[in-house]
Amino acid sequence: MTDDERAPPAVRTDGGTDSTEATFDAIMEKFADSPSQQAVIRLLLERGFSVNDEGRVVSGGIEIPNTGIAREVDVDRRVVDATTDAILDDDQLRRIFQNISAIPSLMDLAPVLDLSALAITVRDAEESGIVATVTGAIADRDISIRQTISEDPEFTDQPKLYVITDGSIPGDLLTEIRDMAFVHSIELR
Repeated sequence: MTDDERAPPAVRTDGGTDSTEATFDAIMEKFADSPSQQAVIRLLLERGFSVNDEGRVVSGGIEIPNTGIAREVDVDRRVVDATTDAILDDDQLRRIFQNISAIPSLMDLAPVLDLSALAITVRDAEESGIVATVTGAIADRDISIRQTISEDPEFTDQPKLYVITDGSIPGDLLTEIRDMAFVHSIELR
């Protein structure tokens, strides 16, 4: 699902920059000696939480208590402190975690707002053109797309593409999308 994804800056385990893209694995490698810190890093990345200059976890300008982070990933609060300290001590990690942000999703609001939410699981998320092909088929029917969200294949085993549209999606369009070669499964929510 590379159409809409932007990778964070490059990361090397020696702290320098590289011309290759940063990967989830490269970030996690920095915490290879601490599965607990890796759990904290995974949560920060999945939720789009930032780390401010004081080492506090934030979402926008709202501080998330370290005890809440610790409870969510079942670690001691001191692990969260150590993780945020390590982030601030590493120039590349600092740039990543001070620039990450969460994007509000319409997925759970779709039924309340009378929108349709389509979840598409793909066979190979690295294949190019997935987002363009699906959104093109929807646009060809003059259906307005309110939001698309593609899960990063580095964060989940079965990444999905979510498309939220105004109104309903006709059955023949669902069949057309389901029959696309890259589609593994489709779910209308």
